[in-house]
Amino acid sequence: MKIDLKPRPGDLKAAINRTFDLAARKVAAIDRNWKPDQGTPVFTVRGRYTTRGWTEWTQGFQYGCILLAFDATGEKRLLNLARRRILERMLPHVTHIGVHDHGFNNLSTYGNLRRLMREGRVADDGGLDAICATAICCSGAVQAMRWSDTADRDPLPGGYVYSFNGPHSLFVDTMRTIRVLGLAHQLGHVLMGENDEPINLLGRLIRHALTSARHLVFHGDSDHTYDRRGRTAHEAVFNRNDGRFRCRGTQQGYSPFSTWTRGLAWAMLGYAEQLEFLKTLRPNDFRSACGLTKSEVMAAFLQSAKDTCDHYIDDCSALDGVVYWDDGAPGLAQMEGWTERPADPYNPHEPVDSSASAIAAQGLLRLGRHLGQKGRRYTQAGLTVARTLMAAPYLSRGADHQGLLLHSVYHRPNGWDHVPKGRRVPCDESSMWGDYHLLEMAHLVSRLDGRRPYPVFFDKK
Repeated sequence: MKIDLKPRPGDLKAAINRTFDLAARKVAAIDRNWKPDQGTPVFTVRGRYTTRGWTEWTQGFQYGCILLAFDATGEKRLLNLARRRILERMLPHVTHIGVHDHGFNNLSTYGNLRRLMREGRVADDGGLDAICATAICCSGAVQAMRWSDTADRDPLPGGYVYSFNGPHSLFVDTMRTIRVLGLAHQLGHVLMGENDEPINLLGRLIRHALTSARHLVFHGDSDHTYDRRGRTAHEAVFNRNDGRFRCRGTQQGYSPFSTWTRGLAWAMLGYAEQLEFLKTLRPNDFRSACGLTKSEVMAAFLQSAKDTCDHYIDDCSALDGVVYWDDGAPGLAQMEGWTERPADPYNPHEPVDSSASAIAAQGLLRLGRHLGQKGRRYTQAGLTVARTLMAAPYLSRGADHQGLLLHSVYHRPNGWDHVPKGRRVPCDESSMWGDYHLLEMAHLVSRLDGRRPYPVFFDKK
């Protein structure tokens, strides 16, 4: 991508306000028209949200979008709607033992409500703060229960929160959901195991992230022909008889040896957010949690954050910072010079995935802020992507389209995404996670000037 070094966060103010105004109208319309017995809205087909039964991982984004729209506009009707829906419908997600998506569902809802209370934007009436804190602690513990140990022993015993595929499966997506363990730990919670053994949630977070860094993130330091620094695999598969790593796989990417770009974005944002969180913890917290020093853990997380962000900038994105759904997608071979021009969502060969870019932009911005003056490359790359996404052809301005961020892709290999008549690849559609992360990204940019609290998932000291 070509990083524009000129824009500052304030230069995107008009685009941010336009995005928030559109969101306020669209989230309320979706709620009015959606029938809960249909399940959870996942993506749009011809501009209307529909469901797709696989796992229920998007309801938190639906209500999280309403909260973020309130946060931006101050419209009390949106706050009241979001609060009512969260308290009515999100509790089953808190105790859902079958998914790795707790951070997606429960920090987007209970977590955002709690953040808004900390900022003085929402009143703690009816014991709302205690409700949210309890939900987050329970969610973190339930998520941490989905645990598999590995045979890794260097630098500490390995392990991971396993995916909905089962105990053998580690997903890169979980690097963003694992943060629920961090906040639950910060709230003083522990997971109690057999024989009343206390299980440290921070320890499991760190072990999961280091196992992901070892087996899902490539660092350009091996003999493998596909080992390009910063590349990520979607899935790592382990032999559950002895905990040994066996192979890499993918559910939604093109191959285990190419980069599914939304998975890359989950890693970028996941490691960047964890750096912000870990920085606030005491050195002694690390020794008691995992036996490593704070500097050792921070260095490992920083390497993965920089490797993945550099791979996005240098290898995966088009000139304007938007990515196609996989950097090894076969149709890209027919698009000579695709990295040297803006992404084309209407090309006949491969779809772009704007949702991956919205997630990645936030990762770039957070890493840039964490690094300070040394992070300008990442900050400006994040602003470049953000500016692209909050304008045509990505921002959905039409009142007849329920989505906010156009050209999002869910599952290209399975062919789940809508292909408009006369087209050969999916385009012009939205997703709940794409809309949510566009709003998170817009909020982040709007607060980089320091006039309002910098948004994080954890409690600031």
